[in-house]
Amino acid sequence: MSQLFEYIDTLQSPYEAFRVDSRYINDPPRPHWHYYVEIIYVEDGEVYVECDEKKATLSRGDVAFFHAKRIHTVVPMPPTYRYGVIKFDISRLSTPGSSSPRLRAITEAARRADVSCFFRAGTLSDDLVSRVFSTVIDELREKRYGYDLVVHSDICELMIALARVWREEGLDTSGPSAAVTGGNDIESVTEYIDDHSAEPLRVADLAKMCGMSYSYFAKNFRQMYGRSCKDYIEFVRVSKAEDLLLFTDHDLTRISMETGFADCSHLIKVFRRWKDVTPKQYRLQRHR
Repeated sequence: MSQLFEYIDTLQSPYEAFRVDSRYINDPPRPHWHYYVEIIYVEDGEVYVECDEKKATLSRGDVAFFHAKRIHTVVPMPPTYRYGVIKFDISRLSTPGSSSPRLRAITEAARRADVSCFFRAGTLSDDLVSRVFSTVIDELREKRYGYDLVVHSDICELMIALARVWREEGLDTSGPSAAVTGGNDIESVTEYIDDHSAEPLRVADLAKMCGMSYSYFAKNFRQMYGRSCKDYIEFVRVSKAEDLLLFTDHDLTRISMETGFADCSHLIKVFRRWKDVTPKQYRLQRHR
């Protein structure tokens, strides 16, 4: 798959959301795939979409859901168009120890069952979809206190609405196809990294968890996520450090301890490589 179609951009934040608008120049991407889920919501005009062999022209109020690792493309149709985009790693929606629906398992069952990926206006609650996209885009742009919880909650609400439609189409969300996958696959490793990012993490140990050799694990992780496992661990830690800089008065020593960095200087070095500013500069800029 990666040899025939382009692997496009890795996530730069745990969740990303934005609008594509005809008032600005936007070159449509070529057919591509990535490890995260992408959902688009047409707010104005029309867009032509493809996902594997499925094709559709979507108009105002329509939604497209692109599963992870599915080849897809979105082509806006002039003269006027606007659509929202939400991107996220489905593994981050897990709720360990909860009896709530396991969204990653349900989504994987939907991918295998080949149920709908295009939803016409009215299939989902228009008020719900419009609210979720507006709220998530605004919250991620402004990053006010508690924004991550709001974004997480809204995306979960949207995913449950999608799951209900899939169930109406006959998807079995409780059978073997929707069973929660074990902890020995690469995708579950991202959940482990997120939960244990403050602890020492060695790629060799993560490979062992998956029952793979170091080289085989490293190769497959990079192929799936577009970056090395080491870089992914840094990505998670920097994202958590970013929130602590924004919403606490913790000094850098405490932040480095709570996010898994070896010490303060290690945090500064890695943070500057990812954000092009030091943690102190970042905090000052955002507070202004």
